Amino acid sequence: MPSRSFRIAFGAAALLTASAFLTLPSSGASAADKSARNDVRMNQIQVIATHNSYHRELTDAEKDVQRKTDANWWNLAYSHASLPLQFSRQQVRGIELDVFPDPQGGLYSAPLVRRDAGLGPITDPAMATPGMKVLHWADHDYGTSCATLVTCLRQVRDWSTANAGHVPIPILLELKTTDPKKEAAGGAKSPKWDTTLLDQLDAEIRSVFSDNDLITPDDVRKNGLTLEQSVLKHGWPTLDSARGKVLFLMDNQDPAVQGPYLQDRPNLEGRVLFVNSRPGRQDAAFVGWNEPAGTNTAVIQDMVRKGYFVRTRSDVPFTEARSGDTSRLTASLTSGAQVISTDFPVVGLAARNGSDYVAELPDGGTARCNPVNAPRKCDSDRLESLRTR
Repeated sequence: MPSRSFRIAFGAAALLTASAFLTLPSSGASAADKSARNDVRMNQIQVIATHNSYHRELTDAEKDVQRKTDANWWNLAYSHASLPLQFSRQQVRGIELDVFPDPQGGLYSAPLVRRDAGLGPITDPAMATPGMKVLHWADHDYGTSCATLVTCLRQVRDWSTANAGHVPIPILLELKTTDPKKEAAGGAKSPKWDTTLLDQLDAEIRSVFSDNDLITPDDVRKNGLTLEQSVLKHGWPTLDSARGKVLFLMDNQDPAVQGPYLQDRPNLEGRVLFVNSRPGRQDAAFVGWNEPAGTNTAVIQDMVRKGYFVRTRSDVPFTEARSGDTSRLTASLTSGAQVISTDFPVVGLAARNGSDYVAELPDGGTARCNPVNAPRKCDSDRLESLRTR
């Protein structure tokens, strides 16, 4: 029988070995997986987003009015599921909202299209409250699944909170004004977007999302550098640090809108939205580039390689839905644009137009490693890990 001192030494060695085993990764593959995830940045993935994500069609009576007053009325014949269902059931990881200013409240409550269809004002009490409204075309195409910006954003926040671990969700905002022709016919007249209204826009967003929920220009910009220099030299936040967050993008390129937003903030200091910029501008981080086909594929690929965050479109109403052609979708996927917007994120939505067209990632997931700039270790199956609460 071994001596007592030998048994004690052997037991201690065994305990140390077991302890070491418990503190090490369960396998070399797990360590590699963790390293691979840490190497991926938020601009090195690709997701599908929806275009006019809030949009709902009007009643048949209102459609009859649209046919009489709008030669392109057919362009409005599509509807999206509510925002949470897009995230949970349709693999969508980006949305677009059209925003109208309504500082006094009630400005868009009595659309001309309802009047001409023999209907009364909108009964939703949210339309009477002061604050930003979400709709497509005042007085003509107002159908929406969430009437106010705050309501829409709360839906996003609540889904995000309940599904921790999702990849960052880009929210594209198009800041709109009323149609002069509709104004002349007695419709609503919106105030111009000025610094005060744009400050209110930021405030409404921050009333829903905390600083910890947002990815803003201040989070990307480095001391002593412009916003563009920061993304080109140092890149975007890691995917791990961006999980469960949202970022806001301004679709407008009009200087009349961008100018007041950038006033005294050339690098978007303190702002929430990244503006739709172009390479060479000091505020350039996000670039909207709607056409991905032809020579534009290489243009987008070049911007993605350099470090810009790009949004493009896989279809336009309703060319692809009618033909079933996927060449534009293929170009958008190949371009490496981080956000690809569609009106047809799932099978069946295009059937009313005569095809089975659908815009989805090749593997059908919610996100994939970017084909242009993702690191070699990137694994699409590990980009998102939802932890439903």
